[in-house]
Amino acid sequence: MRKSDYLFLLVVVILFLPFLLSPELYAGYKAFNAAHGMVMSFLKFAILSMLGECLGLRISTGVYNRAGFGIIPRMVIWGILGIGINMAMIIFSKGVPQLLVYMGMTNAVEAMSGSFSLDKFWVALCISLGMNGIFAPVFMTFHKITDTHILQCGGSVKSLLTPIPMTQIITHLNWDVQWNFVFKKTIPFFWVPAHTITFLLPEEARVLFAALLGVVLGILLAVAARKK
Repeated sequence: MRKSDYLFLLVVVILFLPFLLSPELYAGYKAFNAAHGMVMSFLKFAILSMLGECLGLRISTGVYNRAGFGIIPRMVIWGILGIGINMAMIIFSKGVPQLLVYMGMTNAVEAMSGSFSLDKFWVALCISLGMNGIFAPVFMTFHKITDTHILQCGGSVKSLLTPIPMTQIITHLNWDVQWNFVFKKTIPFFWVPAHTITFLLPEEARVLFAALLGVVLGILLAVAARKK
């Protein structure tokens, strides 16, 4: 391990250890999370998903940061995307059970509020399929566009204020990797099972778990970036 690896681990420990050691701090976190869910979504994704991207960069290039990478603008974008993810989770977790009721599964709403059962697992799976089939491809493509824009701006904070050349970036995206790896492999084989577990968790734990999955996303993106 390099010195930078120990520094990365130290940052992770500093972020999480205080909540494990101090019940008062953890209780304060839970209270603030319940009162300001969208703010916490921004912070969770900005911090945790950015750590995941840095880890992915370490895997693909051997370093956690480099010129033009743009940690600050990436954190801001991840925070904004985190708010969108929270909104999507609320919409699909409430809407899909109602759709299942409409289609004949009369206990779909009650199943999600009860203890674990096959019915609850089925509803959670349907929620995950709905979110990953409708929301995820748009989210992933937009995220790729913003990443490309930040790189084109040299990682500068000005990239947050510079208009995104959507036509130019979309035209030159690597759609082979986007379709054949990101969409066809990561969505059905990772994100659908992972988000099924997410929706089996209590509501207050879902966004944090989804943000932690951002660490895994960083690794997956690193693998995608290395594919020819």
